[in-house]
Amino acid sequence: MRLPPLNAVRAFEAVCRHGSILKAAEELNVVRGAVRQQIATLENHLGRKLFTRDGRRLVPTVQASAFAAAAGIAFDILQRAVLELEGAEQNRIRLGVPSAFAVWWLMPRVADMQASVGDTAVEIVPMTVVEPLQMHPELDAVIMGGEYRPAPGITALRFMEDEFGPVSTPSLAATLSKDPAAMGALTMLASRSVPKLWDEWFAESGTRPVVFSRVQEFEDLLLALGAARSGLGIALAPRASIEDDLERRHLVAPYGFISRPSGYSFCCRTPDAKRPAFGALSGWLLRCGTSG
Repeated sequence: MRLPPLNAVRAFEAVCRHGSILKAAEELNVVRGAVRQQIATLENHLGRKLFTRDGRRLVPTVQASAFAAAAGIAFDILQRAVLELEGAEQNRIRLGVPSAFAVWWLMPRVADMQASVGDTAVEIVPMTVVEPLQMHPELDAVIMGGEYRPAPGITALRFMEDEFGPVSTPSLAATLSKDPAAMGALTMLASRSVPKLWDEWFAESGTRPVVFSRVQEFEDLLLALGAARSGLGIALAPRASIEDDLERRHLVAPYGFISRPSGYSFCCRTPDAKRPAFGALSGWLLRCGTSG
């Protein structure tokens, strides 16, 4: 069987992964015209169109999306096979972590984590917007919160349950009644990195959505929680990210917490899951997650 040109497949996979010719060109360090040419080459080879147009956007067909996912897995396998053939030792794991989770849960435990994986260095990469691993070829693994969805070629370990709920300073919480509608008098602190978090809490807690007097958005949940600690308003927080603040009474949860169905998952590429360092890291996460 005559395989398509690998450069064309690589450009196509990058476009599908990023949803953008420009971003694919930046990753591949080429101009946009070169990416378009590679797409045309691949379409000519396969004898079919791979994208439809939605206004100015290119949307992959259903078959093209499946092909892109398979191509991404194949490139990952090929890259790791080359490393093994060259005898290169993987002595580093680049781990993408939600920034708030990294600061308040992972970093206080980082010395114990590093000891668990021995000589392999774990490099923590804070992520403002947590995206699936297949969107980040530069990372070796990611920790996903409620955003996680199963994906081909990715092994995921759910290592910790979590809860979430509205949090504020004790002084602001003292102004609230037992009815969550009372939160409307406060400023809602939201994060663009998890834009649906408040909606999810209203739906999953069975609480009628609150009309807030004011809404202030931040780029990162870490910033929104910092604003809550300063008394600016009320934020929606995963409990695992603010355990220390709760213990020190910097923040309180006036309406308690409810369980998040997805919890937290450690996600890595399936071939890497068999490597000792990845096994040690996932085992450590599972021990810490179940013990609190």
